[in-house]
Amino acid sequence: MSHPLILPMLAHVALAILLYVLLTIARAPAVWGIGRRPDGSNPFAEFEPRISANLSNQFEWPLLFYIACLLLPSDPSELTVALAWVFVLGRLAHSAVQILTRNVRLRGLVFTVNFVAVLGLWVLIGMGAMR
Repeated sequence: MSHPLILPMLAHVALAILLYVLLTIARAPAVWGIGRRPDGSNPFAEFEPRISANLSNQFEWPLLFYIACLLLPSDPSELTVALAWVFVLGRLAHSAVQILTRNVRLRGLVFTVNFVAVLGLWVLIGMGAMR
């Protein structure tokens, strides 16, 4: 049986892949001329910097998620697995909010979900280290 935290990690990798695809599509009119408007403008110009920023975000705080997943025991508790999935679902929500809106307050609230989930994983690691 595979490690229960592999699926949440793979789900986050899938999100990063999706963001790379979206960024490629958003840049296509400017880079290759594919999908330009009749006036030559990029129909995705508003979204391209947000997708790019969100993609960069996937390699900041999530790094601590991956390290935590690798440090946790191979038979994690249900709480541990739940926290990992909360992180992934929070990252999905964070991506949607950052790319589709300009609502910084909402983005901060959604990020807090990710932050607390990873913090919870690290608390569990610390508690295990103190035993």
